[in-house]
Amino acid sequence: MPELNGSLFQQALLDGEYGPHFFAYYYKQWNPYTMAYHQHNSTEIMYLISGSCAVDVRQHTNVEERFRLKRGELIMLDANVPHRLMVEEGRSCRMLNVEFGFTASTGAAPSIARLAEEEEELAGLLRAPFSSLVLPDPEEVFHVLKSLVLELDQHGGEGQGSLMIRLLFAELLLRLSRLRREQQQASQQPSQLYVRRAIEFLHQNYDRGIQVKEVAAEVSLHPGYLHRIFRAHTGRTLTDYLNMLRMEKARMLLGQSEIPVAEIADYVGIGSRQYFHLLFRKYTGCTPVEYRNSMERFSWSNSPPETTGK
Repeated sequence: MPELNGSLFQQALLDGEYGPHFFAYYYKQWNPYTMAYHQHNSTEIMYLISGSCAVDVRQHTNVEERFRLKRGELIMLDANVPHRLMVEEGRSCRMLNVEFGFTASTGAAPSIARLAEEEEELAGLLRAPFSSLVLPDPEEVFHVLKSLVLELDQHGGEGQGSLMIRLLFAELLLRLSRLRREQQQASQQPSQLYVRRAIEFLHQNYDRGIQVKEVAAEVSLHPGYLHRIFRAHTGRTLTDYLNMLRMEKARMLLGQSEIPVAEIADYVGIGSRQYFHLLFRKYTGCTPVEYRNSMERFSWSNSPPETTGK
């Protein structure tokens, strides 16, 4: 296979069997500081954990562009792109940095090419070169980065080919490509991003009592406006979507767990058992007890017959 440089944008990555090779990975607390311009033959991710800073990037045309980062944002820098970090007086920031290139892929973890074959979003990211890219992160990427750096620290330089490290890197690429796609969609239709964040909040909080105004505060919108755009994008009101989500969770718990029927309402964030029964019948056409009984009969009728050895 051909030798690769450290860029994420190489046709060989889509044609051959390659995986990551990590050059540097570290946490760093920065106080007021101006870094000299530098570049390296590796792709770099700079993730801002706290504080604020600026990253200057010198484009191929020698035009300088400044990106101001705040907590929960990351910047990806392609290989050999001159850049520098700046932390202004009176400010500080804490960052997590990872620098990587590519090497021949071995073992059970999927290569970058195979990932791109399965995931259209990743293929799109790899075919759309950029010098630098700033992405907001709802902590999805941060959790993966932390796990990846911890695994690298524990294995050291000799253990970079471990299955866990390669799987975490695969997840990192997939999450970055998803954030990139969502960013592009949001630039064309910003309301779609707010609806997605509202749906994520509902999926993470359906087990407790929540109101529309709380969801709206989470995505920084007026409740009335969120209600309108949510219905326009999903065809449902927030309350209807939440109830539907809760009933789907209830069906799963009734059919696949041994949690007592009387406790299911509490698991899906409904305080009144009577109201839970009414909702469940509305969405499924039967009571929770009837649903569980039907699932038990289905399970029994589909179980293999017992055999007796002689």
